[in-house]
Amino acid sequence: MLLVAILLAAYVAYGILEYRAHLRNLRAIPIRVHVNGTRGKSSVTRLIAAGLRAGGIRTVAKTTGSAARYIHPDGTEEPIPRAGPPNVREQLGIVRRARQEGARAIVMECMAVMPELQVVCEQRILRSTIGVITNARPDHLDVMGPTVRDVAIALSGTTPAGGVLFTSEHERQAVLAAAARERRAEFREVEPAAFGTDITSGFGHVEHADNIALSLAVCERLGVPRETALSGMRTAAPDVGALTIHRVREAGKEIEFVNGFAANDPESTAAIWRVIVPEGDRSRTVIGVVSMRADRHDRARQYGQMLGSDLKADRFILAGALTHPVLAGARRRGVPDEALIDMAGCSAEQIYAKILEFTEARSLVVGVGNIGGVGGELVGLVKARSRRA
Repeated sequence: MLLVAILLAAYVAYGILEYRAHLRNLRAIPIRVHVNGTRGKSSVTRLIAAGLRAGGIRTVAKTTGSAARYIHPDGTEEPIPRAGPPNVREQLGIVRRARQEGARAIVMECMAVMPELQVVCEQRILRSTIGVITNARPDHLDVMGPTVRDVAIALSGTTPAGGVLFTSEHERQAVLAAAARERRAEFREVEPAAFGTDITSGFGHVEHADNIALSLAVCERLGVPRETALSGMRTAAPDVGALTIHRVREAGKEIEFVNGFAANDPESTAAIWRVIVPEGDRSRTVIGVVSMRADRHDRARQYGQMLGSDLKADRFILAGALTHPVLAGARRRGVPDEALIDMAGCSAEQIYAKILEFTEARSLVVGVGNIGGVGGELVGLVKARSRRA
């Protein structure tokens, strides 16, 4: 028993010393930006960091989404090594590295989903000076729900005490504004229209106006002129899950492949579909690739309800580890069996071969659902073939 007590006391003492060191690291970094939200967190984290770098502010960033990355002050990046599942404690090490690299600013994507852990990430780990909430969408309802308003309440847990909270959420902004008042933070709702119509031009990938406007608002608040920040953002490397378009020419056929896998909630997917897939275009075959993870039963059912209504295509290829809920939902919505191709467990090469088979002369292929697993593998395969086109 004595040995156990000694070990416990040593563990507690170590924890106290580690946290005191962490607080010293935080105090050495005067600008701390915490990015949260349902969609666009990784992109906004990268955009803000790029804008601050362009303005001469030595900045470190860390993303968590499709592939966690540590981004150095010179814009180079490296993957975050993990021996096991993600743990919010890794944020402590990121702050330590940022101080060691002499960063004046750190831009960190919130990596927590559980509401109480989101609060821990803000109040105990980052203690941000600027908070960013991109939006509140119907995702992770099993943890943050059951309603989208509950999601907004959970996300508001990263509101900075006495700081500034920026958001481009326009439907549930009242929830976020209330959290800002409670935390005595300034509240800023950002409208893309205020930044002009050309802010999305000049990017090498598809970037949403909301994300750019939100990032510009943060950079301007920190003293970086708009054009300077925007110039930096246009040259920044996109997140691996960014909406990208690849064109492949093979066997006398032309395939335009849109990587929308990272927009993995129904609302975001429907918005992308409306922009990417024009109504009544019969000049090419439209193919949807819906990839689902084994642990996302609710999301699979939601996507099944969208096929044939919000998502319209000539063919739907169902891929990944969980296709049955999508298939069942689509059939209930009246999608004919000949338009539904169940390729559960198939490789990216097999899926690509099926896309090529369904393409008569030209096709528009839109990948949605999840970037993990075969979704990401398919994107990599198409990207490699597009370079040879």
